[in-house]
Amino acid sequence: MKQSLSILLCLFLFACTAKQEVQFNSPGAGNPLLPGYFADPTVKKFGDTYYLYATTDGIKLASGEPQVWMSKDFVHWYNYEMEIELPRGLTNCWAPDVLKGDDGNYYYFMGNCQFGCHIYGYVSESPVGPWKPLNNGAPVIPVGTGKENLPALDAQFVQTEEGEVVAFFGTWCTSFGGLGWAHLTLDAENTRITKEGYIPIEQLPGLFEAPFVLKKDGRWLMMYSSGDCRLGDYAVHYAWADSLHGPYQYGENNPILSSSEDGTVDSPGHHSVIEKNGTYYIAYHRHDNPHSSGGEFRQVCVDPLHFSDTYTLDKVVPSHSGIGYLAKSAIPGKNIAFGAQAEASSHYHLQAPPNRFVPDGVDHEYLPGYATDDNNGTMWKAGNNSLPQSLTIDLGKTRTIRRIATQFEYPTFYYQYKWEVSNDKENWTLFADNSSNRRSGSPMVDDGEAKARYARITVTGTEKAGMYAAIWNVKMYERLFDLPPYVNNEVAEGPGRVGERELLVEFDPKEGSPGNIKGTIPNSGTMGGEFTPVGNPRLAVTEGVLSLSLDGKSFLILREPVPETLHWNAPFTVSAWVYNPEIGEGECVVSWNTRRNMLQASYAAMMYGTAPYGAVAHGDGYVDVAFRELPEAGKWHHLAITFDGMCEYVYVNGKLDRQVPLTLFVEADEVKIGASGMPLENYTGSITGVRIYDGFSTERQVNEIMEETNPFNE
Repeated sequence: MKQSLSILLCLFLFACTAKQEVQFNSPGAGNPLLPGYFADPTVKKFGDTYYLYATTDGIKLASGEPQVWMSKDFVHWYNYEMEIELPRGLTNCWAPDVLKGDDGNYYYFMGNCQFGCHIYGYVSESPVGPWKPLNNGAPVIPVGTGKENLPALDAQFVQTEEGEVVAFFGTWCTSFGGLGWAHLTLDAENTRITKEGYIPIEQLPGLFEAPFVLKKDGRWLMMYSSGDCRLGDYAVHYAWADSLHGPYQYGENNPILSSSEDGTVDSPGHHSVIEKNGTYYIAYHRHDNPHSSGGEFRQVCVDPLHFSDTYTLDKVVPSHSGIGYLAKSAIPGKNIAFGAQAEASSHYHLQAPPNRFVPDGVDHEYLPGYATDDNNGTMWKAGNNSLPQSLTIDLGKTRTIRRIATQFEYPTFYYQYKWEVSNDKENWTLFADNSSNRRSGSPMVDDGEAKARYARITVTGTEKAGMYAAIWNVKMYERLFDLPPYVNNEVAEGPGRVGERELLVEFDPKEGSPGNIKGTIPNSGTMGGEFTPVGNPRLAVTEGVLSLSLDGKSFLILREPVPETLHWNAPFTVSAWVYNPEIGEGECVVSWNTRRNMLQASYAAMMYGTAPYGAVAHGDGYVDVAFRELPEAGKWHHLAITFDGMCEYVYVNGKLDRQVPLTLFVEADEVKIGASGMPLENYTGSITGVRIYDGFSTERQVNEIMEETNPFNE
């Protein structure tokens, strides 16, 4: 009998433990801390408010707007886009840190590698700006500070007990042999370096970037990240020293923070540390779930940081639960939408084979219920990026609704929408109309007065073309409460237009005659205009097909403005018949957007080559697409690329060759046939039957295009 009771007790305890374990998609999970894509977090407390500064991720090469998150209790966060006078031509603010100076001003520092890797500084009377540049916009810490050619990036600052301000910085430290440091005088008129040096990499094994220094019990701990932040080997290490500048000794338990065995905590690193009443916490970023291609859709998490003694850090257990409140809740009452049933006009089911970012492949549904689970790591996403799309929430009974807070996928882009309420799902009353909204924010807060069981949001527009109707969380309250006094400015851009799979571009020289192209060739697609020859393109018969013959120096250009329905993340289909006698690394078949300010996934072009960008070039080796099976040289092939805003599909002769999860940020430009804008990628061979649509095509539709343009059809 005792044995049976013991077994039952063990089973009960096991069941309780299993029940309490928080998974990445558990309702109410505390990690990620923020609803959106942010990286390189720095957390500071000024007065009674926590401020979280971070790189805005999920846009090009981490090139989103500079912003800050604010919270009174460390659970409920509000996003605000800060006003910063960036140097002309810069498009990103990486790895920010903020200090409060002895003069009462706040100092904001960030890195950028577009004109060489430098750290720039700004000053403001407020921790949220507006920020004015220090030193007339010149770098505060230029490349090569501390060690010759060392990239100045990922700076973190410490104020010593002696009142000195010291910065530690560096990236690609494995290639430059160490980590830089500099002593600075903080001055709104003239911030300058007074002393500089570096810590040899031998003292910091595995060092790549992202230093963070912490003093505890008289000793200095130097924490840093190793590996590649876009892949799963990113991790946090530490070393300790009796002096700020070392020598440092490698600590025990390293790495102290790394990817979890189940893969749902992937690539944790680039952290900061906060302390409250002697308890320490580590704020870091990790990849989103499911892991997006490119590795730059990161999310901020926070977990406890424990010390065994003054020399030793324990391994951090990266969790989905987080740490919860660090102060009394700033919101009275509860979120009455938490756990409510939800249904939607559609939801996306992402499926893709394994790749370097998701070794086991992807099979994930963006369910409507994820919008009411109060989990910043899950979201509802519509089944396609056509608009309008709607989400309906059932509160279970009639409730008083005075405030609805909506956390859209991108806090720094605006969404246009309306909220309606009902008691029977048939008769709807308008609660809030933001169908003309041009302000971003998270959450988007709408106040009103209603008694209803059902609430429905209808998303009618987005700032950028191809953005999905997608929501991390919807929260509803019966009582109003104080909000931060900051509102983002309205923007003039957009909203993005949604294409209707219109045939915009068509080039097919069936009616021409062999010889040099004289004059222009009409575009028979709806964009209109004419293809103008550049160089000496010819029409020639290749293996029985009259086609455009290119010598690697010639191409056609269509100077008609490409419509907005091919901007940003908009769905598209591009197809062509190609003949390549000798296949190079990357020869461009068709391009339709610009290489200007080319950052990750901000470019797209159909290629025919052997390189990692041999099928599709996207401007970065992490998101370029190669052929799985290279089409054979010296034969005609039909190539097609189609993109639905979440996945890109490459077809060869009507059969699927590659399927890659992807998000794009392109700027539509002139259409070129046989050229990308880089002479080394000019096409050598023959092309015919070119088409461009502003919409996604199914496999059946791709085969229909192939048949309709088949040059061998009589």
